[in-house]
Amino acid sequence: MDNLRLWHKFLETIKPMVGPDNLKAYFIKTILKSVNENTVTLNTSSAFIKESMEQKYQTLIEATFEKLLGKKVQIEFIVKQIKDQIPEENGFFKPQTQASILNQKYTLENFVVGPTNNVAYAAAQAVAASPGASYNPLFIYGGTGVGKTHLMLAIGNAIAKKHADFKVNYCSSEKFTNDYVEALQTKQFGLFRNRYRGTNVLLVDDIQFFSGREGTQEEFFHTFNELSSKNSQIVITSDRPPYEIAKMEGRLASRFAGGLMVDIQTPDFDTRVAILKNKCKEHNYFLEEACLNLIAASVETNARDLEGRFIQIIQSLKTKGEEPTVENIRKLLGKKQESLKNLSPKQVISLFCDYFSVKQADLIGPKRQKGLVLPRHLIMHFLSEELNLTVEKIGEILGGRDHTTVMHGRDKIKKLILSNREIQKNYIEIKNNLSTLIS
Repeated sequence: MDNLRLWHKFLETIKPMVGPDNLKAYFIKTILKSVNENTVTLNTSSAFIKESMEQKYQTLIEATFEKLLGKKVQIEFIVKQIKDQIPEENGFFKPQTQASILNQKYTLENFVVGPTNNVAYAAAQAVAASPGASYNPLFIYGGTGVGKTHLMLAIGNAIAKKHADFKVNYCSSEKFTNDYVEALQTKQFGLFRNRYRGTNVLLVDDIQFFSGREGTQEEFFHTFNELSSKNSQIVITSDRPPYEIAKMEGRLASRFAGGLMVDIQTPDFDTRVAILKNKCKEHNYFLEEACLNLIAASVETNARDLEGRFIQIIQSLKTKGEEPTVENIRKLLGKKQESLKNLSPKQVISLFCDYFSVKQADLIGPKRQKGLVLPRHLIMHFLSEELNLTVEKIGEILGGRDHTTVMHGRDKIKKLILSNREIQKNYIEIKNNLSTLIS
């Protein structure tokens, strides 16, 4: 087996163990130079890569080559400038496809436009047509669930479709912060900065959570400046305008306001009806106009709550085997959310276990496996917020846990529900499922 084929075989073997991002970060500028007796020599492009691979992957590299060669070997690293030698079609170092970064279901075509969001939509169209040239940065703000993230991801998807060679990077403010903290801990600022500054389009969601994080704001300030200097497109969302974000550096707020700021307000009645029609298509479920009007009139907050109410209603109708008539829907809408308080802790725990596919004995028991932490904390939050149980009572229900443990879990998940959209989605779905039990 020649060196190139051996190196490809090596990459195929370690890829599942190190992941595509680390494979690209550490191995793209590395080649197999030679195999002599019991020594395998690798050329790396920099002292930084050499040191990182020695610290992180020395043992794995040796064990993998020993398996492939059938003998014990030592690994020798030589720093030498080299060209990327893995062809793109090989598949190892292809840039991440945009589909792996952006949720493809969010497009400009399926964004429901109305008088409360038409300016933001027009701006998004302009940015998607000419990234870096029109409205840079584009700062979209508005309340929870009004469609800011949908519009941001739609911009990213439209640009990715039109410019296949563009690197589009989407992240939440939490992700950017966590990556920055990890770079501090590992001293791998080069990798961190390449990730965020070597991009054509940077999409940052919920920038308000940078509030009070001085180090993160400092790093993002320099990232913003470098991207601006290269005419890379920046799109930011927030729940409020830049100057209303507490503990946000003035120079950063000034840059956010230096492009185009547009707000999205809560959808009006006609827009809510249009959103419901879209949801009917998505779920392949028919509701007559009068039914849609009833549901639209019942939710005046935001599109996310509207979708939650819609799902709750169709699930209730399906569960009961009832037709989606005006009378049946009016009856369901008459059920107040306060009736969740009539649920028993046993019902709540049972549904949480079904939702997360975990055993009740494990959930309330002493096990501390990673897969049990989220559902356990969500239950603590639900029992406190929806059933108004004391932390002492919740601790007793969940296997005799101390009240301070319950307080910690409840308060931690409360913050995550606000900042983590996936957890927020889980919580809404569980509440909707629980609502069907009392409808």
